[in-house]
Amino acid sequence: MSKNAAPTSAPPSVVERAAWLRAEINEHNYRYHVLDAPIISDAEFDALLNELREIEAQYPELITPDSPTQRVGAPAAEGFAKVRHPQPILSLGNAFDVAGVRAWRDRLVKYVQQNFGDSDDLRKLDDYVVEPKIDGLTVVLTYADGVFVQGATRGDGLVGEDITPNLRAVKSVPLALRRKDGSAVPARLSVRGEAFMPIADFEKLNEAQLAAGERTFANPRNAAAGALRQLDPSLTAKRPLRLLCYAIVDFVPGADGHVAPRTQWETLSYLRQLGFPVTDIARRFDNLEDAIAYCTAYVEKRDDLPFEIDGMVIKLNDLDLAQRLGYVGKDPRGAIAFKFPAREATTILKDVSVTIGRTGNIVPNAVLEPVHIGGITITSATLHNYDDIARKDIRIGDRVIVKRAGDVIPYVAGPVVAARTGRERIITPPTECPFCGTPLTRREGEVALYCTNADCPGRLDRAISHFVGSGAMDIQGLGEKIVAQLIEAGLVADVADLYSLKKEDLLGLEKFAERKAQKLLDAIEASKRQPLYRLIVGLGIRHVGEVAARALADRFGSLDALIEAASESPERLQDIEGVGPVIAESVSEWARRDSTRALIAKLKHAGVDPKQEVRSAEARAEGPLAGRTFVITGTLSKPREAIAAWIESQGGKVTDSVSKNTSYLVVGDAPGASKINKARQLNVPMIGEEELRNLAR
Repeated sequence: MSKNAAPTSAPPSVVERAAWLRAEINEHNYRYHVLDAPIISDAEFDALLNELREIEAQYPELITPDSPTQRVGAPAAEGFAKVRHPQPILSLGNAFDVAGVRAWRDRLVKYVQQNFGDSDDLRKLDDYVVEPKIDGLTVVLTYADGVFVQGATRGDGLVGEDITPNLRAVKSVPLALRRKDGSAVPARLSVRGEAFMPIADFEKLNEAQLAAGERTFANPRNAAAGALRQLDPSLTAKRPLRLLCYAIVDFVPGADGHVAPRTQWETLSYLRQLGFPVTDIARRFDNLEDAIAYCTAYVEKRDDLPFEIDGMVIKLNDLDLAQRLGYVGKDPRGAIAFKFPAREATTILKDVSVTIGRTGNIVPNAVLEPVHIGGITITSATLHNYDDIARKDIRIGDRVIVKRAGDVIPYVAGPVVAARTGRERIITPPTECPFCGTPLTRREGEVALYCTNADCPGRLDRAISHFVGSGAMDIQGLGEKIVAQLIEAGLVADVADLYSLKKEDLLGLEKFAERKAQKLLDAIEASKRQPLYRLIVGLGIRHVGEVAARALADRFGSLDALIEAASESPERLQDIEGVGPVIAESVSEWARRDSTRALIAKLKHAGVDPKQEVRSAEARAEGPLAGRTFVITGTLSKPREAIAAWIESQGGKVTDSVSKNTSYLVVGDAPGASKINKARQLNVPMIGEEELRNLAR
């Protein structure tokens, strides 16, 4: 503490911690608002800021003029003219759960009772408007006599950056206002809004960046901020930016003397009348519990929106009361942001571990310092493949961005380059299988490295887990831990051995009692009744997913017939819809192996030999996607089999390889280069998951 600082009762460790927090938060504010290069997630930033607020609340004498709790944002960047806002552009206080929202209202009730004592004001505390909290860049648009004259960033809340030429390039920004009823527009009007990039357009932009060999963007917010703060407006014009407006910052009446709206609900309607884009999911509620229910519903529905949101905002509808309530620090009392669980965070990449897939593909995985995302602790995440690692320039020791969206497993989106210290290490792909020592190979047109040893011990657990999975034989109760137990005990050496298990075998395993053992044996026995295509999926033939498996089952009707035809030549399979040359060659190579014939014989001996009637013609597809053929690549919001099943339920077809007959290539995260290149060669349109859903509407 400096010699001029006020005396404090705070312990030295708390004084030191507060000083560190101030410096750290100010640095992150600068990186986020000025450089557009944050190195921590919003959730991590909020945690730092909340900790400082708690310290300052307990020890007010530690509040300093440069404390970030006394500021709104960060200084305007160099390179742009400065703009002083007509009113402070403030941030909101946060609530991270329902209890936090209720506590906010309790504070409002207490404040009104102590300071106003008006029963009418208390009644107004039961009138709310809920709007989405869009994860974009705050902008302020100013109009003189209905003409757009200036656009600015939020900056530090008092002074922003003049980005008028860039905002003129955003098509959803109205350049002139008009009232449909013919009444006058305000003489001067400043409106607050959020500029953002729709998710589907963001994915397209990243695809284009990838095709051009340029670095991709970590998230839509960074892409939007970077686009709006280009010194060359022509670059902004090329980016797919949108705008949603939600507040009036300054209002000077026009010739008719029309006054500004008195409520938030009227404000949204008025902005819409003037031609501003306004969200269509805002709602008004006459009690807090309904407002909370609407917010919590969007925790699950957020993936259905065309833009990223990180929460919902609950506002008092009465603007006069909201104004009179004032502020707590720099946060207005009359509104609260109900923040959703984080789906993105940053942490340190400590190392890279390797697993092997059921077909021998080598999969690199990130070993992470533990980080909390969406209510769970993440210690590992997929790195997809070594080409993806090199393209993103991910290094051991990097601070990396880890994402977890919906049910998708956590993955590393990329490094935070600005946080590098110079001690990071480049990740080198292995040359030998870490499980059996076999030299690794890369197949033509594929990004993965492969172990060609079909009997590699590293594959067994994956092969069995795949065989018993819900998309294959669906043996309930046979999870990865039990599979590992069976392998370690020497009870199974292949999938056929599952059908030879006895109760006494299972009772010798840890945590297996009579009832659990019998239940598992019953599930194994029931799997014998699964249809042929599920068994084909379960056998783990390279490139053969559910679509190809159904096609093979429909054509041949039994494993014996399939093996006989495939062993003869791959050409016998290529006239089957959904089976191209790559799949045909893979099935043929599988069918010719001695180990395959031995495994099928063991399965048949155990009673696993499903048959079905051969279908000579396909049923005519119906639905909005009828007549269209799709290929899927990369990681989507759901497993590939689920996406394929949805497409087929809408009347479309899904194949495993791109051809001239492909209508669309559906592209997810870390797509296969071979499918992307083939689609470009054949001019096959590439779409994201949102566009796919839109095709069926």
